[in-house]
Amino acid sequence: MEILYQSTRDPLAKKVTASQAILQGLSPDGGLYVPTQIPIIETPLIELAKLSYQELAFKILKPYLNDFSTQELQTCLAAAYGNNFDNPAIAPLTEHAGAFYLELFHGPTIAFKDLALQLLPQLMITAAHKNQLEKEIVILTATSGDTGKAAMAGFADVPGTKIIVFYPKNGVSPVQEKQMLTQTGNNTFVLGIDGNFDQAQTNVKKIFNDQSFKQQLDLNGYQFSSANSINIGRLLPQIVYYFYAYSQLLTAGKIKAGDKINFSVPTGNFGDILAGYYAKQMGLPIKKLICASNKNHVLTDFFNSGTYDRKRPFYVTSSPSMDILVSSNLERLLYYLSDKNSETTRHLMEQLQEDGRYRITAAMQAKLADFAAGFADEQQTATEIKRIFKIDATAVDPHTAVASNVAQPWLTTAPTVIIATASPYKFPQVVWSALTDSAASKGTQKALAQLKNLIKVPYPPAIKMLLTTTSRAKQTLAPEKMKSAIENILFDD
Repeated sequence: MEILYQSTRDPLAKKVTASQAILQGLSPDGGLYVPTQIPIIETPLIELAKLSYQELAFKILKPYLNDFSTQELQTCLAAAYGNNFDNPAIAPLTEHAGAFYLELFHGPTIAFKDLALQLLPQLMITAAHKNQLEKEIVILTATSGDTGKAAMAGFADVPGTKIIVFYPKNGVSPVQEKQMLTQTGNNTFVLGIDGNFDQAQTNVKKIFNDQSFKQQLDLNGYQFSSANSINIGRLLPQIVYYFYAYSQLLTAGKIKAGDKINFSVPTGNFGDILAGYYAKQMGLPIKKLICASNKNHVLTDFFNSGTYDRKRPFYVTSSPSMDILVSSNLERLLYYLSDKNSETTRHLMEQLQEDGRYRITAAMQAKLADFAAGFADEQQTATEIKRIFKIDATAVDPHTAVASNVAQPWLTTAPTVIIATASPYKFPQVVWSALTDSAASKGTQKALAQLKNLIKVPYPPAIKMLLTTTSRAKQTLAPEKMKSAIENILFDD
């Protein structure tokens, strides 16, 4: 079975290989790349449970990345998942307060994006060699907090690449911002914008689709790609940890092979939970994928009503990676809900662009049975952080708390895994305030020390490094100046 990649918007567009899709990031017609088939994993679950994270990743990803040789993929995986993670399990599963928590914050930036963004640079450089690409790859990324740092950490000083990150200057936590501003690497660039994540993401997509700018890049020896989850090479590695969570439950005797489980996923741009959808289509016994949102609950409303409406107030919350009103990866789900109808998908995305909303058909809505959806407001998030800590002195970050709160009604229906997406040290002020009902110190270093004294957990390596590294100068600009900023970086030598 040869899997190729096609656009969600144009059925006549040329199908490309995995390596070509990874290099391009976005389809030329503005659509997202999806595999022509979703492979079924035929290896028994009990056998998968015997594999290490790296071995399991190879098993899951090889069918999708079939133009990568066995040796190429194994080399990429070995480089991605090793001593750069502070836990040899890579993504350990723990149990607290009647639920299971899949800890995805043991990588170099203490957030779940590391599981994909430590691998993507390895895949991209291998793909460049395979396709005899002579141009320098410019990774253009918008971030709501975690992707930016994780992408810069993955691509720092990688030959043949530059990475430019835009983030909402008032829409990330102080630790997230400092992590980006302390990133080393002569090929890394980070800029704040006077706006929100949706504005950053929208402008990145416009720049990607600017044909005259692409020609200018080409003449200067550059090619755009993306580290956001619009890039299929960012999305596919996330499938692995759903299987890995199931394997750990099997090994621990918490379930039997074939038992169905739930996953509750804190959701913003819809990439993480979409990876769970792929896992289910590949044969993983998932009962419900619970889409957990914060106060910006555009996704909750979509799943419960069939209408997606971005024309609503935008809230800056304690869980900034979910402060999103346009969830890019939902386009891929629409493609599957419409029975892979590219014209329907394109029409819905055009409606969203022009009218700010769309409504799916009743037939499409009926196919959302795999999902459940709910949201937690700011008070509920804080209360959940405090509740979990009171039970067994485990501190969780606000994104994980949102998923934990939303999961509560589903705990009795099946064993439930909450996707724990970040270390509490990424949001020290929020976690401290939730646990003590008092304001935390404003300074990052003081806030971290306060939280450490309270939760009695040693700093992870990423925080130790953060406290000893000098920040680069902070730069901010208006959203409409993003293209000019890219030109200054690339063409002012």
